[in-house]
Amino acid sequence: MNEVLPGTRRLLLTWLLLVTLTLLSMFSAQLGGDAQWRQLPLWGVMLILASAGFKVQQILMVYLNLGVSSAGWKSGFMLLLIATLLLVFFGYFAAHPG
Repeated sequence: MNEVLPGTRRLLLTWLLLVTLTLLSMFSAQLGGDAQWRQLPLWGVMLILASAGFKVQQILMVYLNLGVSSAGWKSGFMLLLIATLLLVFFGYFAAHPG
């Protein structure tokens, strides 16, 4: 059973990647001390959503070990992830038309 579990190195590298992507998302969201409430540019929204989607996929596959599950489980979770990201993306455009 131990052969299906991710190793310590894989867990640490994934964690480091998740931290890096979180910092990238914070930078692209313009979170700083002098940041004002303003609309994010489209590239910022796309970068944040892509980063969030990749992070969720990594958490599912590595930390929740969905990588060893059947194709049905993987497909189901990936469809839910894509649907959620699309919902947030279209919500951005609904809130900020034009």
